[in-house]
Amino acid sequence: MSSGQQVLIELRKMIISGEFEGGARIAEIPTAELLGVSRQPVRMAFRLLEQEGLLIKNPTRGYTVREISAKLIHEALEVRGVLEGLAAKNLAEKGLSEEQKKTLLKCIQETEKLFQHGSFDDDGLEIYHHYNVIFHDTIIQGAHHVALMQALAKNNQLPMASAQAITYDKDNGFSEYRRLHYAHLQHCAIYDALVHGKSGTAESLMREHSNVVILGEKIKAILAE
Repeated sequence: MSSGQQVLIELRKMIISGEFEGGARIAEIPTAELLGVSRQPVRMAFRLLEQEGLLIKNPTRGYTVREISAKLIHEALEVRGVLEGLAAKNLAEKGLSEEQKKTLLKCIQETEKLFQHGSFDDDGLEIYHHYNVIFHDTIIQGAHHVALMQALAKNNQLPMASAQAITYDKDNGFSEYRRLHYAHLQHCAIYDALVHGKSGTAESLMREHSNVVILGEKIKAILAE
């Protein structure tokens, strides 16, 4: 996995778990020193975390950690589920193009290879993340629904609402592996519903999928405290 992706995942986990408290200022140099990396991957991670709604850019320089809660994340994921469910419903009703079928199937096939060893390494997680984003984007773009896309882009600015914002707790590797495998099986079911034009099934599966697998159990427990 690239150093930038590693830094992004680690900082995301630290913010959500409260290691960086809400309202605290956060800067490149001390964060880079804390993680033992250069400033460049930290700078890139800060920008992405701002887009995800976990950091707020200060008027002068640096960032402030956003105060988040389990309620806020749940609400953001609930809205995402409704919007992505609508996208899946519209795409199923329209019918998949051959290119869309090919893209979604490739995402499933490439991700399936990752679950043949019983565990994830850093490279595997990056591959999973790559194809997960493509899978979701293909369905959203395929709906050709301007209002839906604008609403989803706005909602993605809330903490953990984006398909990009996957967490992974290396200290609980087996449960995290099972969580991502379940997400993969959901992708398989969503693909089947889309291919066969089952719009209602595709919608309900996509809504459930958006609400189930973003956060690991450890982070859910921390947020619930």
